[in-house]
Amino acid sequence: MQELEKQFHIHCVEGDIGKYVILAGDPGRIPAIAELFDDAKQIAYNREFNVYTGYLEGVKVTACSTGIGGPSTSIAIEELHNLGADTFIRTGTCGGIDLDVKSGDIVVATGAIRYEHTSLEYAPIEFPAVADLDITNALREASKELGKNTHVGVVQCKDSFYGQHSPEKSPVSYELLQKWESWKRLGVKASEMESSTLFVVSSALKCRAGSCFHVIWNQEREKAGLDQTMSEDTSASVKIAVEAMRKIILADKQG
Repeated sequence: MQELEKQFHIHCVEGDIGKYVILAGDPGRIPAIAELFDDAKQIAYNREFNVYTGYLEGVKVTACSTGIGGPSTSIAIEELHNLGADTFIRTGTCGGIDLDVKSGDIVVATGAIRYEHTSLEYAPIEFPAVADLDITNALREASKELGKNTHVGVVQCKDSFYGQHSPEKSPVSYELLQKWESWKRLGVKASEMESSTLFVVSSALKCRAGSCFHVIWNQEREKAGLDQTMSEDTSASVKIAVEAMRKIILADKQG
């Protein structure tokens, strides 16, 4: 029997991956996602890519970690797509920007600011990073059904975590601070590191994609002296992603 060729980074082969994939940055979050699948099993774990496959509504689904940032996210999407995946939901964490976005809330992205560089190797900067409408609506509905305070709108994507949190230390602080002020004035909901890559690469591959985030902290609320409590429990955003995927699967079954 001929041995199937493994994808170079995720170490999966044909038949390992479902059409529907939930992505998370942290490899340690993947087992928590897989627990919400039926009959889930670990398929592979190489570098930052931890992969489990199981079933939702009798349909094969996969959970895969991407690591932090655009480059590794694009690798995961490309290799998962090579094996048949065409529908992606990212569940992750973010930092709030808009003052109404509080720790513990959920943000659902309608689109993402391309303040990163990976997506430039897939589309010119004029092309928008936009989430799939059906997935966005499914995420919004799932979040509200779970009783979460839900914000829907544009998020900012970046390459440097500390460029957001300690911009004054950077030799290009003048640019980072100026851009950040623009995001605030434009009503951007939150900052994270993967969605613009996810949306643009998915567009290039003719795939569907959406994102939801658990808000850990809002540095603008902190600066304004507004009350907040650090929130690191991501279980709600995981449940939202899984239930949104279930909705998409059921809608696809109905044609």
